Amino acid sequence: MIGLVVAVLILFLCCISVVIGVGVIERVRIYLEDAWEFYRRGREELLRGLEKGYVYEVRDGAEKLWNAVVQATNALILHLLGLVPASHWEWRRKLMELEGRFEEVGKLGLCDRYCARERHLRGMTFYEGIVDEDLLRYEVQKVERYLRDVEDLIRRLR
Repeated sequence: MIGLVVAVLILFLCCISVVIGVGVIERVRIYLEDAWEFYRRGREELLRGLEKGYVYEVRDGAEKLWNAVVQATNALILHLLGLVPASHWEWRRKLMELEGRFEEVGKLGLCDRYCARERHLRGMTFYEGIVDEDLLRYEVQKVERYLRDVEDLIRRLR
């Protein structure tokens, strides 16, 4: 349900940005800014929850980390294709398309990485309530690396 709400909100924000004149470059910047803010908040919440044994805080932190990946992915797809996907299926399809069109994207395996974060953070941790402390600490690093790679691609590719 939350995923659907996020997708609708993203679609709404894209429509609003066109209406009020926010250009693609500014929208990409906002997506990246949001990605880092969700990363920061999610990391803090998840690590605090692990430290204190608060499962719901861990789960909420994992969902924020997942949203950081989604926001960064929006930035990349908007930057390179000029659109924002409206569903997780479409995000995966557009990442596959980018991997085929841009060698640099393909080398980074962003589609596989996106799907892994979706499964570990959103599926297993947030929805299923599986809290694997070692895996989650590793996932925090993986999300940060994903965001850095996306930022680097946006700087280098047009």
